[in-house]
Amino acid sequence: MAWFETWFDTPYYHILYKNRDFAEAENFITLLINYLNIQKDSKIIDLACGKGRHSVFLNKMGYEVLGLDLSQQSIEHNKQFENASLKFEVHDMRDEILTELSTQKADAVLNLFTSFGYFEDENDDRKVFQSISNILKDDGYFVLDFLNAKWVENTLVKEEITTKEGIDFTIRKKIEDQYVIKDISFKDGGEEFHFFEKVKLHTLEEMNRYAEEFNLERVHIFGDYQLNEFDLDSSPRCINVFKKKNHH
Repeated sequence: MAWFETWFDTPYYHILYKNRDFAEAENFITLLINYLNIQKDSKIIDLACGKGRHSVFLNKMGYEVLGLDLSQQSIEHNKQFENASLKFEVHDMRDEILTELSTQKADAVLNLFTSFGYFEDENDDRKVFQSISNILKDDGYFVLDFLNAKWVENTLVKEEITTKEGIDFTIRKKIEDQYVIKDISFKDGGEEFHFFEKVKLHTLEEMNRYAEEFNLERVHIFGDYQLNEFDLDSSPRCINVFKKKNHH
């Protein structure tokens, strides 16, 4: 099993990250949707939706939302939020969305908060772009909110200990063969646990190459969650906005 199939399904993953700033996230999503100018009642896919907070928020903004995530436990948790215009399904982002989960194409696909770069094989990365391109309407948007590889290299903290709910998490980070590897170890109830996260530091060029192969055109890059312009040296994020080209 791949690391992301186990770690994201443990309660510890959610304990470690539970103080994520949802106010900031909701502010970012609001700015983003305004920038994209997506009409109400449009269909939006939240790809790698986790515990569903952003899907729920988008739905409250007036959109029809499909939240997809590989973690069965997250999706089971999210089913409680479902309504006529909000649905959640277990889904591997390498698989086609169109035939399996949806017969209707989407106006936008959002992949937020570094939910890409988990795969070792670049053909898996290509499959993600392919399935997104196939589910999008012409002129639909794909937003890939990724880390800025250069910023990660410049700001890497090699080791830190963070305490959540009485558990001391030791987090070690390193960059190896174009991957940022986060090693997470802790004790709970006398038992030792050890997990890791491994994210490929995709370059702008690589992401663009995948996009172009599947008929997606990069129309903008933002550098942070306040939607400031992207700067290679100083931006913490690399928020790519792609638009599906018309076939005509």
